[in-house]
Amino acid sequence: MQARAAADAVQLRSLQDRLLALPTDQGLEPVLASADALVRCEAPDAALTVLARRSPAPGPGRRAWLLLQWRAADAGLDHERAAQALRWLADGDPVRLQEVSLPLAPRQGASPQTRSALDQLADHLESLGRADEAAVVLLASRGTPESDARRWGRAVALSTGLEPDLRDSLLERALEQAAASGAWGLVADLLDQQLAAAPSGPITQLSAAEAQALQRRLRLSGRIDDAYGEWLLQRRFAADPARAAQLDRLLRSPRDPGGHAVQPPDPSLP
Repeated sequence: MQARAAADAVQLRSLQDRLLALPTDQGLEPVLASADALVRCEAPDAALTVLARRSPAPGPGRRAWLLLQWRAADAGLDHERAAQALRWLADGDPVRLQEVSLPLAPRQGASPQTRSALDQLADHLESLGRADEAAVVLLASRGTPESDARRWGRAVALSTGLEPDLRDSLLERALEQAAASGAWGLVADLLDQQLAAAPSGPITQLSAAEAQALQRRLRLSGRIDDAYGEWLLQRRFAADPARAAQLDRLLRSPRDPGGHAVQPPDPSLP
């Protein structure tokens, strides 16, 4: 920690070499201790090398080994190994990852934060270009209504092979879950997602599902005080020209002609 705080690259390298040279033939604990220290010494690849010296049997030791392997792979941006470690941890059931909280990379001055291993696995798979696999992982979510809605919405956004009817069905389930938890901002995001691929133009050109999503989103705008979002939708789909004109006046820049900003005094006046 002192070497890192001082940004002393020479001392860090010396510490890394000493840690790699430590004997690890006395069981799993020395392996885990050395690997943990190497991650802290900013040598995640070396930590993975040390961890590879053991392959523990199922049990608490293997769980600790897998979590540390994920930490090292994540620190080194090795998404393949990070995803593999989480898959081994899930042991064929991604739902098990919901209750596992993994640390996020610390940001200077920020409090330590964690994120579910289920979401982390989806992140790694997406980074590897395996978006459909990430979607399958997210659809396994069985958490709170809000977390399920967020994950299912993301799964729909990631998946490229969903039939339109299945896509609409999944988004509808996500909307129900988000509304049940009172997460109206999330409801708005999901409706916007549903409308993202809709063609711009008169509302009559929309499919039944898209038209329903638009009407829901317009009604929700008043509930969450999102006049700007409603204005954008009115401009895009021309759902209600009178309302669009009203919003146009409401959202006029205060510095535009007729705006409500205080005008500077005329310098010609005494």
